[in-house]
Amino acid sequence: MPAPTDHACQLCQRETRLEFHHLIPRKVHRRPWFAKRHSREEMHQRGIWICRLCHRFLHRRFDEVTLGRQFATLPDLLADPGVQRHIQWAGRQRPGKR
Repeated sequence: MPAPTDHACQLCQRETRLEFHHLIPRKVHRRPWFAKRHSREEMHQRGIWICRLCHRFLHRRFDEVTLGRQFATLPDLLADPGVQRHIQWAGRQRPGKR
C-alpha cells in the first residue's frame, strides 16, 4: 500500500493521522466471488487513506461483503447518502477527536 500523498482524509478532508482502508476488505479476499473478479494484488492495493473516525464509521455501517461488492471505489462511497451525512458531520470535528 502506497503512503498517503498528503495528510487529509480522502472522505472528510480533515488533516489528521490517516489509516489505509482496503476498499475490498481483507476478510473477503479468499471468497470465490471476489477471487474471480479481482487479482490478489488488486484487492490488496486498492484502498484509500482515511482518518480513524471515517474508518470506524465505514466498518460499523457496512459489513465486509457489502463494502467489497457495492463500495469498492471512492466514487461509490462518496455517492452513498449515509456516507455524505457522515462526511459533513466529521468535517466539523476537531482533528484530534477519535
